[in-house]
Amino acid sequence: MIRDLMKILGPKHDRAVKIYLTWLVAYSLLQGLAMVALVPVLRAVLTGDADAAWRWLAVVLAVVVATCVARYQQAMHGFALSLITLTSLHRRLGDHVASLPLGWFSSEKVGRLSRSATNGTLMVTNVTAHMLTPLVSGIVTPATVATAMLVLDWRLGVATWVCAPLLWLTHRWAVNSVGRGEELTDAATTAAGNRVVEFARDQQVLRAFGRTTEGYRPLEDAIENQKTAGRTLLLMAAPRLLANGLGVQLAFAAVIAFGLALAVNGAIDPVMLIALIALTARFTGPLAEVAAHSGMTRMAANDLRRLASIFDEKPSAEPAVSRSVTEPGEIELTGVRFGYEPGHPVLDGISFRVPARGMTAIVGPSGSGKSTITRLIMRFFDVDSGTVSVGGVDVREQSTKDLMGQLSVVMQDVYLFDDTLEANIRVGRPEATAEEVREAARIAGVDEIVDRLPGGWATRVGEGGASLSGGERQRVSVARAVLKDAPIVLLDEATAALDPENERYVQRALRTLMDRATLLVIAHKLPTVVAADQILVLDGGGIAESGTHEELLALNGRYTEFWNERRRTQGWRLVSGEEPK
Repeated sequence: MIRDLMKILGPKHDRAVKIYLTWLVAYSLLQGLAMVALVPVLRAVLTGDADAAWRWLAVVLAVVVATCVARYQQAMHGFALSLITLTSLHRRLGDHVASLPLGWFSSEKVGRLSRSATNGTLMVTNVTAHMLTPLVSGIVTPATVATAMLVLDWRLGVATWVCAPLLWLTHRWAVNSVGRGEELTDAATTAAGNRVVEFARDQQVLRAFGRTTEGYRPLEDAIENQKTAGRTLLLMAAPRLLANGLGVQLAFAAVIAFGLALAVNGAIDPVMLIALIALTARFTGPLAEVAAHSGMTRMAANDLRRLASIFDEKPSAEPAVSRSVTEPGEIELTGVRFGYEPGHPVLDGISFRVPARGMTAIVGPSGSGKSTITRLIMRFFDVDSGTVSVGGVDVREQSTKDLMGQLSVVMQDVYLFDDTLEANIRVGRPEATAEEVREAARIAGVDEIVDRLPGGWATRVGEGGASLSGGERQRVSVARAVLKDAPIVLLDEATAALDPENERYVQRALRTLMDRATLLVIAHKLPTVVAADQILVLDGGGIAESGTHEELLALNGRYTEFWNERRRTQGWRLVSGEEPK
């Protein structure tokens, strides 16, 4: 837990954590010594030695004052660490996440990140402010008392130490079961949370199919799994936690019984036994508190481990010095082999070159690796072997800033921020002038949207661009690319789902981009494919054919099959009351 805590807070706060732990250990040690110092006081009182009682009482008072000082210091340092967590952890977490490869951001990991950023942050503050104190004192204080008992009466000291490993095994047995149950509960809770978001986000689809009253089965199953996991945690943890607490009390009873046996046999002074029994109570008291908090402690440790595991994720490797571009606007893949899972390559030794200021279209069946190529160019992932070069330089030898500065991206799924229309276009180039923003909007046909909006440019588009249609969001995305004016534009199915009007605006913008940039297009629309200077046909992890439209048709191969299929699809019609002709 301590290692995870230091990893979460970062090297900058290592010294603060060590100071806090030092005061915490000092407080726990002094607390034990204060209890030990009471033994001679009790012994002196019971034997009527007033002078010795006053002397030892002064010692107890001095140790108690030191204990109070240590308690205050560890509490203040603990609260200071909690304040550091509240004010800086989200920023530190955000900075780290921003450095991770974009391929890391699967829906599962994003859901985990969201949960860790909320529950994990609160748990870190709780650990330093409240939870570590009973845990550390519950170990250090009994250890101090048990060590002192070896000096005061070695027999009772040995009996106390004999109980220690048995209590530790019982404690581990209990907390391990809590840990396993909590992991099941956490996984089920995360899955249920993701299903709730999915249910809310996809209401349009669910209602279109009448799924409004009988519910959504995946969500119901996830909630049921969450309930089952909660019951499993309770059944696993409750009996073991009770056994843990009972074990502490039985250890106390066993030490007392052993001491009474020694007293009956005359092996120990009864007055000393009474004092040692009082000390034994201070041995078992903190242990009982640890047992009472063991379940929560293990849950906290799991939360910290999950949060620390995010910081364990390796950032994208950045070169010490970013190499300068030698061939602006050029893309080249050489012998690229890549797979999302080991032993299952999506691309297997693929090589091609996209010359500057031209348009290259990539076609092929679903799953052939078209989108994977664009992800490798943007360095969402690193290749297993081979090289991906942008601007004549391997992407691994360029900083993320320099690489992405050469690329504009227009994807099929467009996300707009809950901000104004103008602000969403400015994402392409925040420092652009108002005139440049207006010109990019005109080229992409966004100015026509602005005229229809009640607030014009200042209209907020809603989360994800909810107030705009899919085609309108795509136009905004194209306007971003035009405004960025990067030497390379990647388009992944940018016109696949557009209606004729929106497609007309987007195609017009693409023609403008062709005059100023290199275009790499994944497309199924025939006009887009035909306009390309070079067409790459992907199949089986490699390039089956390449050439212009006319050259590929002459081959009468895979591209010809693709072309004929698309032509037949364009000829489909829905006719009411008549047989198709």
